[in-house]
Amino acid sequence: MDKQMTTAEMVAQLRDGMTLGIGGWGPRRKPMALVREILRSDLKDLTIVAYGGADVGLLCAAGKVKKLVFAFVSLDFIPLEPYFRKARQEGALEVMEIDEGMLLLGLRAAAMNVPFIPTAVGLGTDVLRHNPEIKLIASPYADGRDWVAMPALKLDAALVHVDRADARGVCQIAGPDHYMDDLFVRAAARTYVTCDEWVDSAWFHAEPARAHQVFWERNLTTAVAHVPGGAHPSSCAPLYGFDVPHFKAYAASAQSEEGWQAYVDQYVACSHSQYLERCGGLEAIRRLPLPVF
Repeated sequence: MDKQMTTAEMVAQLRDGMTLGIGGWGPRRKPMALVREILRSDLKDLTIVAYGGADVGLLCAAGKVKKLVFAFVSLDFIPLEPYFRKARQEGALEVMEIDEGMLLLGLRAAAMNVPFIPTAVGLGTDVLRHNPEIKLIASPYADGRDWVAMPALKLDAALVHVDRADARGVCQIAGPDHYMDDLFVRAAARTYVTCDEWVDSAWFHAEPARAHQVFWERNLTTAVAHVPGGAHPSSCAPLYGFDVPHFKAYAASAQSEEGWQAYVDQYVACSHSQYLERCGGLEAIRRLPLPVF
């Protein structure tokens, strides 16, 4: 079984108006090569579900996003992602802003194929006031309480980046945290994966510990592409950290009217190999230090 595709072939399978879940967390292990491929496409009116970083900002700046379901959109050391901030302040998109835990539960409900999961998260907060589509439900048990019924966040497709993968769609995440990528995958009808390193299937059997870094079954992977450095400028620990100078220049581009087009011309309107060259090459990316917390 061979599930190899190019990123262009993956994006060609997406359609206007789809709900896309984007894996990773802020500036960490985002499928940025796939995001740039979407920017080069005609896709529009997307609903994006994400623990957002520059993936969300880029799609907002390009006018691709109709609705955003999110808990935060941040570059960490730059607390508010600049292009997301601009889109939000201008009222350019619909939003469903929820707690990080509520987003997790919405993905988990979709993964479990149930309509909602009851939770105490959100009770007594403005999350419910600003999201009237989120309902309360009375407990059927003796506690007699009302609980938040966090609705399932069903995805048409999930986009994720992993450390390594094989042609069958077996994916390894070797970093210290796989975030919610497995839930994004399980909540989605289709999953498109990019990987930094391509391995033979026998590689996964060479060391038993590697099996513990595989978080979903290969039948859930629709297609996979070998894209070295495909998470840049976000990180892909332990292979490389996020690119602080690049993010600073990116944030600065949001401060001028010409900045967005200049960024697109330099880093989007090009092939992935050209992108790597313009960022100093793959070896330079692999030398980016891992963040310390």
